[in-house]
Amino acid sequence: MQKKQWSPEQKLQIVLEALKEERHIGEIASEYGVHVSVIHRWKKELLEGADKVFATSKSAKAAAQEKRKQEETIENLYAQVGRLTTQLDWLKKKSGGILPRE
Repeated sequence: MQKKQWSPEQKLQIVLEALKEERHIGEIASEYGVHVSVIHRWKKELLEGADKVFATSKSAKAAAQEKRKQEETIENLYAQVGRLTTQLDWLKKKSGGILPRE
């Protein structure tokens, strides 16, 4: 007999139902065909890892903000390069051969 593979979403649904404590955990276990000890283990894993959810979201927000800053800097640098190139071309044209052409 093969063990049933539970998706993370299914595990979460079962554990959240157990956390509500509206029904006995034995009832939930028999409804889903999961052993009570497995539900307890999933519940423990969820509660132990819950702090990582908020830590990850903070670091993800910080990383996204840093990426936006970098993109703005790159955009500003490209604009500056464009302005300087235009100015250089204008100076070369107006210099009448004083500045070397490339």
